[in-house]
Amino acid sequence: MIDLMTLCAFNAAYAFSIDSDSLETWPQFFTEDALYRITHIENENENLAAGIVYADSRNMLIDRIAALRLANIYERQRYRHILGIPAIVEQNSEATYAHTPFMVARIMATGQTDIFATGFYKDKFVGSHGAAVNGPSFGILLQERIAVCDSTVTDTLLALPL
Repeated sequence: MIDLMTLCAFNAAYAFSIDSDSLETWPQFFTEDALYRITHIENENENLAAGIVYADSRNMLIDRIAALRLANIYERQRYRHILGIPAIVEQNSEATYAHTPFMVARIMATGQTDIFATGFYKDKFVGSHGAAVNGPSFGILLQERIAVCDSTVTDTLLALPL
């Protein structure tokens, strides 16, 4: 069983990896066969797989970061995550399911700061079994993280992971 403090510490480290521009460490929070998706509340409520971002492995997440660093052209920006306390929805011997509210501010190179996204993470955590050699050392990894955004309108500048 995963305790609430571990989930909070894990989520704080996850957000810090993005907010501090340590994006190469971000995929290490996920299992090899992880699902990462960004969608909006209407798609999620209707069980539609369509999303803004879809990746079904850690390697796809690594490729996404490589593309951000080497191929994609986008206006320089930073994120600042404000995370709520996770609500543990279900736990069993194999996984812990939790929902964590988030608010993400986007800070542009000009200094303009906007609330970029609000919503919640719909997560499935599993034991890491020592698999994350270079990643977080919480004893858990994300098997699934679905970032469910409150707004159905998505800014085209969604470059960084939520």
